[in-house]
Amino acid sequence: MILIQGPVPPEPPSIPFDPNMFVSSMDGPAIVMITLLVMTACTIILWPLMRALGRRLEGRGSVDAALRSEMEQMQHRLADVDTLQMRVGELEERLDFAERLLAKAREPDRLQR
Repeated sequence: MILIQGPVPPEPPSIPFDPNMFVSSMDGPAIVMITLLVMTACTIILWPLMRALGRRLEGRGSVDAALRSEMEQMQHRLADVDTLQMRVGELEERLDFAERLLAKAREPDRLQR
C-alpha cells in the first residue's frame, strides 16, 4: 500500500474567550457577586429613566414656566369671576326686593282711584 502525503489542513481558529469555560470555572459567591453588580448597574442606569417616564405619564413632566404662570393667572381670574357671580346674584335679589316694594307702593294708589 502506498501512502501519499499531502499538505496538512489548517487548524480551525480558536475562540479567544469562551464564556462556557469562564462560567464553569467560577464558584457560587463569584456568580452571586456578578449578578448583584449587573443588577446594581441596571438600577443606576434605569432608575432616572423610569422616574422621568413616570412623571411624563402623570403629567408632571417638564411644565413650561410661561404655561404655569398663565395657568395661575387663569385660576385668579376664575376666582374673580366666582366673586363677581356672587355679587351679581345679591344685586338681583336686591333689585327684585326693590321692585316688589315699588309694586306694593303703587297698588294702594290704584285702589284709591
